Formats: sequence, C-alpha cells, structure tokens
Amino acid sequence: MTEPRARAARHKGQLNFESELRALLYAFGDDRDPLPETVRVLDEIVTDFIIETCHQAARSASYSRRQKIKVDDFKFAIRNNEALLGRVQDLLGMDKELKEAKKLFDDAEGRAGLERGKVEKEGKASKGKGGGKGKALKTALADEDDEE
Repeated sequence: MTEPRARAARHKGQLNFESELRALLYAFGDDRDPLPETVRVLDEIVTDFIIETCHQAARSASYSRRQKIKVDDFKFAIRNNEALLGRVQDLLGMDKELKEAKKLFDDAEGRAGLERGKVEKEGKASKGKGGGKGKALKTALADEDDEE
C-alpha cells in the first residue's frame, strides 16, 4: 500500500467506530470493556483504511475522467485483496436480490391492495341496497342449518 496519509487534525481524538469495534472485540473473545487504547488504535486503522480506499477509488475515477465515484472504482481499488473483493461482491449481489424481492413484493401488494379495495367498495354498495355482511352471515347460517 502507499504511504499512509496524515490524519486530519479534526479527526485526531474522535472515535468513529467505537461501539462497533467494542462489539467486534467482544465477539472475538476480548473483555466486554476492552482497553480504550485498543479501541483507539483499531479505530485509527479502520478509519485510515477507509480513507485510503476512498482516495484510491477517487484516483480510479479521475483516470476514467469522471467526477463521481462508482462502485466499480471501489472494486478496482480493492482488487488485490481477494477476500475483501469477494465479500463486497457477495454483499452487492444480496443487495440486488433484496431490491428485486422488495419490488416484486410491492407490486404484488399493490395488486392485492387494489383487489381488496374493490371488495370493500362492493360490500359498501350492497349495504346501501339493504344487503351487506349481515345478510351474507344470515344466509351462511341458514345454509348450515339446512345441511343438518
């Protein structure tokens, strides 16, 4: 990797991922309350990694003569880390599947909602004519009595 950039002075004492790192350390067998120095050092490492990756992606976008950074620029920036690239591709695939499933669910729910609305309107219209649920219930009960 390239030479690490100096951390901006405004981020010097600030911890960006403190709660997440504490939970991660605990999950990997550390104490429930890890040492503050451990959390601070890990936070600096994670923050520096994110900043460096973003700079590499920005550099990739600028080589392509684009102002905006795309997902492919991040893929290009992490291309040498096979494990990370594989995980990113898995997460992007799952995100795509979730979006498609939500779209299908919304479409199906929209149709079902329209059909449900039709039934409710028809029920209200039949109530106005002297029918309605009460009459249907009486008819169903009468049918059951006839069967016995």
